[in-house]
Formats: sequence, structure tokens, C-alpha cells
Amino acid sequence: MRVLLVEDDPQIAAFIARGLRANSYAVDVAGDGEQALYDSEVNNYDIAILDVRLPIKDGFSVCRELRANSFHAPILLLTALDDPEDIICGLNCGADDYLTKPFEFSILLARLRALLRRRLSPQPLSRTIQVEDLQLNTRDHTATRGGPTIRLTAKEYALLELLMLHPGEVLNREAIVERVWDGNLDPFSNVVDVYMNRLRKKIDHGFAKPLLLTRRGEGFVLSDSSHDSHN
Repeated sequence: MRVLLVEDDPQIAAFIARGLRANSYAVDVAGDGEQALYDSEVNNYDIAILDVRLPIKDGFSVCRELRANSFHAPILLLTALDDPEDIICGLNCGADDYLTKPFEFSILLARLRALLRRRLSPQPLSRTIQVEDLQLNTRDHTATRGGPTIRLTAKEYALLELLMLHPGEVLNREAIVERVWDGNLDPFSNVVDVYMNRLRKKIDHGFAKPLLLTRRGEGFVLSDSSHDSHN
């Protein structure tokens, strides 16, 4: 999941971004309202975290403009203002939820996950995603495939989750980078190939049927018996 974090305090921004990246989110940080609007036009985001007190354009104005520009992802407002009128103003501007500063990071993470669950499905998402005999636990970020628990790093989990949410669908490098990494990744990097090789060693090693396949010149696909996938 890719997050737009709009926060002008460098320390708070670094704290939130570090925590989100450790939990498998890709994060782009904007320090003012105009940068946030620009980033939202050139990138696709799954969710936005928006501070209210911003330079150039305040969070309420940015929220209104995002919605006017057809930004459909959930927006979580961060505010030091706990006055009910300010909260109502934020929600009326198009925000989906708000969190008052200071806050525990675990609370922020829980709010994000709740907003994303609501966006992805009208029904509560299962704790486990399954494709073939591969299962992914979305709570503790581990996988199993007919044996012991497979431990995954944050990026390995994010990559595998993306593939498992699109079984049988070929995803090119650009699509993968957009959802799993943030704007700091060198477009000529081979990091996607490196992580795919790591996942293959963890997911496919020792099994007769490989699940993680490469389509030469196209991208990568997680094999599914209901789709026609070839290496």
C-alpha cells in the first residue's frame, strides 16, 4: 500500500514514515499543501495522512481540493485541534477519519488499517489470503505453504501480498514499484528482481510446482489454477 504523508514537522514526518515503512507501507512525504496536491496528481495512493496545520495551504483546503480533483482514497486528518467544530470541519471537507495529536503510533496504524479494509471491501477482510496451497497471514505478516511458518521482511510481505491479491494477473515492474516502493526508488534499480528471487527461495523451494513466475518482457505473476499462467 502506498501512503501520501503530508506533515510539515520533519521529526514527526520521519517518525511516522519510519513506522509505516516497517509495517510494509510505501510512503511519500510532502511538507506543505501545494506539494501534497502535486504528488496526488502524479502518483496513485491508497491512503493519505494529512496534517491540518500546513504551510502555504492548510489541511482543510488541501482535503477539499483533493476531493474536488477526484482523489478517492481515504484521508486521515492529523490535528492538534480537538475542538468539535474543527473535527466537523475536517470531516465535512472530505476526510474519512481524524486523529488528535499527540497519538500512539499503534493507534494510527489501526486507524489506517480500518480505513483500508473499508475501502478494499464492504465485508471484513479475512485474516488469511490463500492462493493454491500458499497462505498469507495479514495480521502477523507470515506465510505458510504446507509446512513451517515462513518469516517475511516488510518488503517481502508487501510484494507477496500484492501478488496474492492479483492471482493470475501479470504485474509489470512499474506497477509493482508504484504499490510497494515509494518515490525514492531508482527506476533503473533491479530491486524488484532481487526481492522476487528472495520470495522464490522462501515460497517455491522444495515444491514441485512453482507459484512465483516470470513472464519475460511482461512482468511477474503468482500462479493460480483458475488462470493460464506459464513461466
